[in-house]
Amino acid sequence: MRAGGGSGRLRFEGWIAGIGTSCGTRVVLGHWVRSPFGAFSDVMLERADGYRVLFAPSQRTARFIAETYVFDDVRVVPVEVTVADGTWTVAAGPVRLRFTTGRRSASALLLRAVPRSLAARPVWATVVGVPARLFLGVRTHGSARSGRREWYGAHDLHLITTATAAYDGEPLGCLAPVEPPVRFGFGSTPRTPSLVRVTTTVDHGFTELFGN
Repeated sequence: MRAGGGSGRLRFEGWIAGIGTSCGTRVVLGHWVRSPFGAFSDVMLERADGYRVLFAPSQRTARFIAETYVFDDVRVVPVEVTVADGTWTVAAGPVRLRFTTGRRSASALLLRAVPRSLAARPVWATVVGVPARLFLGVRTHGSARSGRREWYGAHDLHLITTATAAYDGEPLGCLAPVEPPVRFGFGSTPRTPSLVRVTTTVDHGFTELFGN
C-alpha cells in the first residue's frame, strides 16, 4: 500500500508520556489508539550520554518512526501497555516503566476549553506555537526527517506523580524532570513529567510508507 495523493497527511491520536530519571535517562512513551498502523505503542529512550534508542512493535512502525525521528539504534520488540486506575505499566524489550498520573495541570484547563476538532488541526498547532514554547517549553510544529513536517495538537495534560523505570533489570533511579530535553526530533516533551493527550499530524509528502 502506498501513500496516495492529496495533502499526504497522516493522523495519530493517543497519548505521549515523558519522564526523566535521576540517572539521566529520559523515556518517552507514545500510546496510539488510532493511527494509519492501527493501535500501537512505542518507546523512545535517551541515555545520559545522549544515545537514543527506539523500541517499536513492528517493522512497519519502526520504519516510519525512524524515518521521522533520529535514533542511534532501532529495535523491533513487543511493546505492551496496560492502564488501570491511573497507573500505566509498560514493557518494551529491556525497558520496564511504571508511572501514575495525578491532577490535571493548570494548562490542562486551557487545553480542554478548546474544541478537540479545532485543537487537532495543524493550523491551530501553528497558532499556539509561541505560547506553548513560553509556558510549557515545547514546540507544537516543525520539520522532521525525510522532508516531513509535524504538528502536535494537545487536548489534555496530567502530571506524572510517581514513576519507576528499569533497563535490563537495572533501576534507572527516581522520577526527575525531562532534562536535558530529548533530541529525537525538533521538540521535546514538557520538562515536568507529564502525560499529554494529543493528535499528531505528519505531512509525509508522497513517499512510500507501507511497502514491505
